[in-house]
Amino acid sequence: MVLSKGDATSLTPAPKSIPLSVSPSERARLRFQVEGNAIVTGGAGTLGFEASRALLEHGAKGLMIFDVNPTQSSLKAAELQKEFPSATLGFKIVDITDEAAVKVAVDETAEYLGSIDILLSFAGVVGCSHALTMTPQEFRRTLDINTTGAFLVAHATAPHMIAQGRGGSITFIASISGHRVNYPQPQVAYNVSKAAIITLKNGLAAEWARYGIRTNTISPGYADTILNEGEGLRECREVWMERNPMGRMGAPCELTGVVVLLCSRAGSYINGSDFVVDGGQTLF
Repeated sequence: MVLSKGDATSLTPAPKSIPLSVSPSERARLRFQVEGNAIVTGGAGTLGFEASRALLEHGAKGLMIFDVNPTQSSLKAAELQKEFPSATLGFKIVDITDEAAVKVAVDETAEYLGSIDILLSFAGVVGCSHALTMTPQEFRRTLDINTTGAFLVAHATAPHMIAQGRGGSITFIASISGHRVNYPQPQVAYNVSKAAIITLKNGLAAEWARYGIRTNTISPGYADTILNEGEGLRECREVWMERNPMGRMGAPCELTGVVVLLCSRAGSYINGSDFVVDGGQTLF
């Protein structure tokens, strides 16, 4: 493994300070400015879409949504295009477990946008099967999508960031489930897949830092999304909220602050970190 020297000749030098001649409001804007273009996997989902909008709000020039839902993806891309008419936007229907398809999609995205500077990996599945009755196929599928799929997209994206010569930011969405066992629902396969994502982040952060690529994870707690709706989850939702110091589940917009931090100038020295955003759920 080769580490960066961190000097002016490397891809990891300390950033230059924002000049004090710039107005305070402009310094604040520049501190959290997002530059370049992004891929967001699972970008048509609730959390991925909120993150996509936040990147564009903070200055991203282009964005490509990777998702498996064609109808939802086209609608979300159109919504963003209407809101950000000057941005270069698009969507691709991608099965992130298909190595060849992922490489083609990433290569085409780099050509279409002109560069890939940010990767946000939101794509994933959730399952609530008991370990005794879970099939090996179900276990493998969960890890194949949540862990291997995330790696395949990063593996296809990193060479573009390296060739561009200015690094980039990769952020995987892990979960509090990668830190401790869920209650009351059984989710052993999901827990394993998210714990693996956190460890994957560690390895890539160490190996790819010399290229100027920062790799981090965000571990959300229970959020008010479509995955956590329905009468079948009513009792679980009550337990989750009862065991949270803040007494509620998270709103999708409450994840965007960390996303912007990691993808902007403000996160230039954050590498190999995991940000738990759960209202204190994992304190108990």
